[in-house]
Amino acid sequence: MLRRLCALLVLLVLISISRAAETGLKPDDSVAIVGDSITEQKLYSVYMEDYLLMCKPAADLKTCQFGWSGETSWGFVARMNNDVSWFHPTVGTTCYGMNDGGYGPMKPDTAKKYRDNQKAVVQQFKKMGVRLIVVGSPGCVDADTFRKSTEAAVMYNKTLAAERDIAKEVAEEEGAVFADVYDTMYDAMTKAKAKLGTTHAFAGGDGVHPGPNGQLAMAYAFLKGLGCDGNIGTITVDLGAGKAEASEGHKVLSYQDGAMEIESSRYPFCFYVDPRYPAGQSTRSAIEFLPFNEDLNRFKLVVKGAKADQLKVTWGNAEKTFSKDDLEKGINLAAEFIENPFSGPFMKAQEAIQAQQNLETPLHKTWIHNLQPIREQLPETREEADRIVAAAAKRRQKLADASSAAIVPVKHTIKIEAK
Repeated sequence: MLRRLCALLVLLVLISISRAAETGLKPDDSVAIVGDSITEQKLYSVYMEDYLLMCKPAADLKTCQFGWSGETSWGFVARMNNDVSWFHPTVGTTCYGMNDGGYGPMKPDTAKKYRDNQKAVVQQFKKMGVRLIVVGSPGCVDADTFRKSTEAAVMYNKTLAAERDIAKEVAEEEGAVFADVYDTMYDAMTKAKAKLGTTHAFAGGDGVHPGPNGQLAMAYAFLKGLGCDGNIGTITVDLGAGKAEASEGHKVLSYQDGAMEIESSRYPFCFYVDPRYPAGQSTRSAIEFLPFNEDLNRFKLVVKGAKADQLKVTWGNAEKTFSKDDLEKGINLAAEFIENPFSGPFMKAQEAIQAQQNLETPLHKTWIHNLQPIREQLPETREEADRIVAAAAKRRQKLADASSAAIVPVKHTIKIEAK
């Protein structure tokens, strides 16, 4: 009896391992970012591509966004083979639920339809050969701006929270990864409103479509789901020994008397005020309420062998004073110096990524999607349709190549001296 019980336990463990979600990006992965109008806003999807290309959690990653305004999970199921397969994704992230809930209280038939179609998306992705699938929950609606009614916001956030639980269950059942977009956004929103007031919009002025602040929270949740470890790099300086060294992605070009020139091919993530939105809704304003820098953006400076108790660190055009103890433990340059030598190059690369994603919307919504009924009703035109898809993909690839080309090594200087 004991033997049978042990055998059963071993079998259950093996089943659990076989069903466990694969985590982590691999070199050359192609990442499809899928969702509704919140994805089509091309904010969190741009931040994700910024991170994947510039912060380099794996080498040579490729990204394409497939946002569609007003879409539901069942709407995506109907179009995903035609609209997404040309990209040959190996990784996929999904964010559905805002429209699926019908903007009312959760009902049993709504929950079932959402569950069934979340499963269908995952299963179809598997058939397409997608290796890593991140099932995202919907985000939250704004506690104050949604329908200008706190009661309405409470009601619909309960529906979205129920969808969060369903998305998590589906991910576990299907061996996918779950990204908790809802809790990430809701927790950050609660902290932001506690400090900045109820008039501060975290999930957008309409309560549904977040600005850069809420969308950074979404990007954070998905990047965590993709298994990004947040290690951008470490610069280690030994003042006593008179030397400096850097981790992979960074090279010390010269060092003398606490001053060094470094060349970095791996960027820290940078934060901005987007002129299209109120300043309080910028990504820069959101980092106070998110552990983005702590979890995803660690570019450390470690200083050993200092004799003075206080040291001035100059990075580019900015300087700050730190204690000897803090520098021995290591400071996060990305968090301490919001404006830094990477800010300009990062924004230039982001502009190229934005141009790429701007093309991707008509690419899949118009050019490729509209070929589906033609293929079905006029099968003799399949070869012509395939040529159109290839031409559209080629046009997009030119912009994707420009995005990659915009990410060039950055030379920067760090100087350490006694205060």
